[in-house]
Amino acid sequence: MGSDKRVVLRKRHSYATRSNLIKKVKTPGGKLLVHYLKKKAKVPVCGDTGEKLNGIASTRPNTRMNISRPKKTVSRAYGGVLCGSALRDRIVRAFLMEEQKIVKSVLKSHK
Repeated sequence: MGSDKRVVLRKRHSYATRSNLIKKVKTPGGKLLVHYLKKKAKVPVCGDTGEKLNGIASTRPNTRMNISRPKKTVSRAYGGVLCGSALRDRIVRAFLMEEQKIVKSVLKSHK
């Protein structure tokens, strides 16, 4: 970044840090200018499976603060945190545990 003497830096410093990513652009006048790039946003993933969460915008935190609620979540329990398959597994597991407790109590009462 600092090696090319012809580049016109517009702001910030010349150090190649994560927040100072640049793209060199040549103007019609023949100058080499710098366009500052924004950081890439990570895709939201499921907490259990690590799958990509569909229906949720991948944005940086400051942008996420300003976008509307439907772009941040899906209308379901754990929407925006777990994917559908992980949620289904949790529901089935909870149901089976409750059934097991009921069976255990019924067997205990018969003895």
